[in-house]
Amino acid sequence: MDLRFGDSKPTDDERAAVDALLGPPESSWEGADRSDADLRWARGGRAARDRRDLLLPGLHAINDRVGWISEGALDYLCRRLTVPPAEAYGVATFYAMFSVRPRPATVLQVCTDLACSAAGADGLCAAAGSRLGPGSGVTVERSPCLGLCERAPAALAVRAGDPVRTAVAAPATAESAVLAASAPDSAPEEPPVARAVPQAGQEGLVLLKRVGVVDPSSLDDYRAQGGYTALRRAFALGPAGVIREVTDSGLVGRGGAAFPTGRKWQATAAQPDHPHYLVCNADESEPGTFKDRVLMEGDPYALVEAMTIAAYATGAHRGYLYLRGEYPRALRRMRHAVEQARARGLLGDDVLGQGYAFDIEIRRGAGAYICGEETALFNSIEGYRGEPRSKPPFPVEKGLFGRPTVENNVETLVNVLPILTMGAPAYAAIGTERSTGPKLFCVSGSVARPGIYELPFGATLGELLELAGVRPGLRAVLLGGAAGGFVRPDERDLPLTFEGTREAGTTLGSGVVMAFDDTVPLPRLLLRIAEFFRDESCGQCVPCRVGTVRQEEALHRIADRTGAAAADDIALLREVGRAMRDASICGLGQTAWNAVESAIDRLGAYE
Repeated sequence: MDLRFGDSKPTDDERAAVDALLGPPESSWEGADRSDADLRWARGGRAARDRRDLLLPGLHAINDRVGWISEGALDYLCRRLTVPPAEAYGVATFYAMFSVRPRPATVLQVCTDLACSAAGADGLCAAAGSRLGPGSGVTVERSPCLGLCERAPAALAVRAGDPVRTAVAAPATAESAVLAASAPDSAPEEPPVARAVPQAGQEGLVLLKRVGVVDPSSLDDYRAQGGYTALRRAFALGPAGVIREVTDSGLVGRGGAAFPTGRKWQATAAQPDHPHYLVCNADESEPGTFKDRVLMEGDPYALVEAMTIAAYATGAHRGYLYLRGEYPRALRRMRHAVEQARARGLLGDDVLGQGYAFDIEIRRGAGAYICGEETALFNSIEGYRGEPRSKPPFPVEKGLFGRPTVENNVETLVNVLPILTMGAPAYAAIGTERSTGPKLFCVSGSVARPGIYELPFGATLGELLELAGVRPGLRAVLLGGAAGGFVRPDERDLPLTFEGTREAGTTLGSGVVMAFDDTVPLPRLLLRIAEFFRDESCGQCVPCRVGTVRQEEALHRIADRTGAAAADDIALLREVGRAMRDASICGLGQTAWNAVESAIDRLGAYE
């Protein structure tokens, strides 16, 4: 792409896509002398002036309408937002869902990550590609995890001009994938979200009790099942009282870091700098993770209510829901829930008549695993490349837009509802002393009943696998996703708690449990993990940028070797892994070696 400013013009479709988001530009610009027009644009467009944070939504608007982002479209968007074109180009090329080169109007993304790869994704990709040849108007792309692991293999067909009609084929066959891409009206409908919850409707569930029971589109149905009881109690307790309940409950973050939620909220609330912000991280891109998707699709009002409580407790009046771009159904349902809550006085200037103002803005991710890191997510919302920031300062002091910010993922926030409805002592009585409450586990791979399972902390790996129906010939279990670690089949007594997995030399992470039987070649699995981290590294720091490449190269060399023939490369892998763990800026580089290390040390890979 030529980055000279102003040398090309947008098409009518591209201009309309940007104007629909930003409003019409100054009418006097069209037909004006170029130098005069440039001067006016440099001073800022009418409604969009100094709104760099609208760059990502603007790129989505163009990509949704046309299917790719041309030089003229990017130039027009940059003029509207007064963003340097070179910087905007850097942002557009950062995300996997955008293209700055012409491509067909429909893109069929076929997931080739861990669970889908084990379920035959490579054959699916080849078969779909052969049927959708040149002239079909469809391009087939290999994709990292689509968050549909319970229905592997998965495919997602994204149609330009009609993004709402995005079609999901999972589990996908060549026929269903081709239909999703070329004839969505004839393609099989996506199954109800309750299919992802084998326990749906069972007594005793806490976080999943409404999934498959209530109509996710109905606010009245949600309220009839206890919705907004927690928010009313929050208003009765006051902000300090809510934080005290959350602290006393022992709730820790469910994204993997396990930081005490009450401490994070208290630190944010205590900051004198205003405004404060709340960010819900719904960009779950860890291979094997899909719990947040299920919660948003099956119980969207619960997240709206939980975000309102978190914002009230921490002094925020604006919340951002950063939602993974590959989740079309979750996007539709969360948009509807926010609109309905706003229309009914549950969001807006006077929430529940309590004189508290709060509203939620949904921002779509665009295919970048690194944006699951909180500071990279902030940069993405602000219109920059999704690269992590150095800490300190920490987000509770200087987060989104440089202001105090509390960031939690979907599962963490939804846990706040039972804390307030049942009380902190009753909640803390669930689980163990150090890992309290219920936990959601994403089970996929070589099991008969993949899906989301809710168990109290302290249940064993064996108990979870028994619920899911593990198949014969189990060879390994991956905990925590690509950034996690493997355990052996005989370690079924492993307690599923943060402290229990730590003591066993592995990690619970975000709750991923992927089972692999002896039909899955372990070296190929490790190579896919290495490819994933190489692709997803943002490239900002040398240890990760170079280390992930060296790790993949070494695994390619020893893909068919064992013993002494692999010894030199295994030594290199260990050296590179230590460097990434010790010197990378963020968790991506720090954990990129974990799964490979555990496979070598715990499973005896390459012996």
